[in-house]
Amino acid sequence: MRDVAVIGVGVTKFGELWNKSFRTLGIEAGIKALADANMTGSEVDGVFVGNMSAGRFVNQQHIDALIADYSGLSTNGVPAVRVEAGEASGGVAFRQAVMAVASGMHDVVLAAGAEKMTDLDDASGNAILDSTADAEWEASMGVTFPSLHAMIANRMIHDGIATREEIASFAVNSHAHGALNPNAQFRKAVPIETVLRSGPVASPLGMFDCAPISDGAAAVVICPLDKAKEYTDSYVKVSAVAQASDTLALFQRDDITRYNATSVAARNAYRLAGIEASDINVAEVHDNYTVSGIMALQDLGFFERGKAGKAVLEGQVALGNRLVVNTSGGLKARGHPIGATGVAQIVEITEQLRGSADKRQVDGAKYGLAQSVGGIGSAVTVSILEAI
Repeated sequence: MRDVAVIGVGVTKFGELWNKSFRTLGIEAGIKALADANMTGSEVDGVFVGNMSAGRFVNQQHIDALIADYSGLSTNGVPAVRVEAGEASGGVAFRQAVMAVASGMHDVVLAAGAEKMTDLDDASGNAILDSTADAEWEASMGVTFPSLHAMIANRMIHDGIATREEIASFAVNSHAHGALNPNAQFRKAVPIETVLRSGPVASPLGMFDCAPISDGAAAVVICPLDKAKEYTDSYVKVSAVAQASDTLALFQRDDITRYNATSVAARNAYRLAGIEASDINVAEVHDNYTVSGIMALQDLGFFERGKAGKAVLEGQVALGNRLVVNTSGGLKARGHPIGATGVAQIVEITEQLRGSADKRQVDGAKYGLAQSVGGIGSAVTVSILEAI
């Protein structure tokens, strides 16, 4: 297997982008990534696109062909593949792209993700999100995506794993960093009182505990590590990409206060990279809900069980610390266009490791980690990148 490098990144602004279509967003991110890699696009010989539900959001299926067509790659017959794994669609697309290059099947691959979610009303959009859980045994019975996360939060509070204030503090951390990100949907820091007093969604979670519905796209270009310098001096090594699965329905788990798929994927990623959790300097974790962010810090091995919430509340994962989490603003502040999220995490980690993250830069970052989650922890990817 060949070592792989990320040689170009591109991301659009995230938010309610009424004046841009799904295809426009995808092409914008792709063009930015290719330009960043000093390429015209003729070098690309494979495309993987993360997208959860364009068929329902914008009534467009066959996303792979759409992207290949409007990017001009179909002229050369470049194969394109759509990847769907719920909210982990972008993370899995990146993993598939890395495996394609590592195996030698492809040399230069574009991994992208895109979603256009705000063209629908909130109720319709949330119904689509609910379908990433078990549609037959959960969603059809009236269980919603927010209520499933509320069950997890209530259990964590009951078991003494985290307090309500500690869970809320994850949004404070994400918004503080998002305020520094020009592409973030919400660029404003918020105090913990705002999170705790926000309108109820599913007790104990309120509006500020939940990531927004967003539009946006992200893309990265990857190639064999030994060929990276042919294109750019600004590249990072992909040290590991790992993926794991768990039950689709939450009620089938022995313990709903942890995502086993995250723990398994993380262990495999650390092993492949030859490092430990303590070596990570910057991480992008999947905080679609604040409680998800707290769980991620424990499941990834950054903090002992029951101590992650306290660490976040005390500011131990903010800029200036040994480990900095969600410098992009995370899903909560940067935005969460589902198919794009996992790839946008890779964009952020790449920028951190090559020192181009501007005001949110983590000084001396050597290793970065991205965790992408589909469903209620049913599919998880953990990717580790390394500065060269």
